Amino acid sequence: MLKTIVILLLTLVVVPISAYYFDSPLDSVQLEVLKNTAALMLLVAIACFIIGELSGNNSQVDKIWSILPIIYVWQFARASEFDPRIIVMAVLTTFWGVRLTYNFARRGAYSIKFWEGEEDYRWAELRKMPLFNKRWKWSLFNFGFICLYQNTLILLFTLPALVAMKGTAHKMDWFDLVLILFFLVALYVETRADQQQFDFHTTKNRVKNAGLNLPVRYQRGFTWEGLWAKVRHPNYTAEQSIWLIFYLFSVSATGQWINWSITGFLLLLLLFQGSSDFSESISAQKYPEYKEYQKQVPRFLPKLFSK
Repeated sequence: MLKTIVILLLTLVVVPISAYYFDSPLDSVQLEVLKNTAALMLLVAIACFIIGELSGNNSQVDKIWSILPIIYVWQFARASEFDPRIIVMAVLTTFWGVRLTYNFARRGAYSIKFWEGEEDYRWAELRKMPLFNKRWKWSLFNFGFICLYQNTLILLFTLPALVAMKGTAHKMDWFDLVLILFFLVALYVETRADQQQFDFHTTKNRVKNAGLNLPVRYQRGFTWEGLWAKVRHPNYTAEQSIWLIFYLFSVSATGQWINWSITGFLLLLLLFQGSSDFSESISAQKYPEYKEYQKQVPRFLPKLFSK
């Protein structure tokens, strides 16, 4: 876990600095909207920290993960004077955000008392680690990684929309249409994967709570069917694909395959790698058959693409 955090922080520092020296600078409009959005992000990060510390629920960032990108990208759209490509990016981000917010809400993540709601089980597991045996250590981690780092990451993976403002001279063409199609396909795959997992655990819990014997397919405790039989994290695969496609809109706008806004996507890849490592270590301890599942089913890419 610590290794992952160090790599994330190094990437966060090295990539933007390299981009600053080797990529073209932002214009005054882009700089102004970036400053305003970054200021909003810092305020949100501080609010998440305070609420999390007072409530003991460290999933405050999780609750807004699907909401903030919508706000940020529409801010970029407004600053671009509603350039057609940026509008498309904002609309697609809205589709993504509404779907993810719904999926999070039906799992009990939100409450009328906004500081409550279901907390991600991984935070509770992390708090048990010897590294966080002192309260102040966890508070430091909560502020530095959970609140500040993750809020920064949310902003970073939306920044291709800011970079795309440079490319107003590059009108939308067939490449943008292909990207729209691929984005919607990835969104469908993520929706289907989440629904399959939701249906599995809902049925499993209902049968258990009724005191009935679990059918064989539910006895292993985790989903091993549908898209989850192809890869262990089909929702993560689709999510990473979505933000790669989002980045490619900036490529279409600027004509440059590599620009500094790729930082957010790279950091997201690393975050999903670390997150899946940690969640799988928990699952392997909880479910006896999970190690066999790991041997037979690849993590992110189907066997067609992986060894």
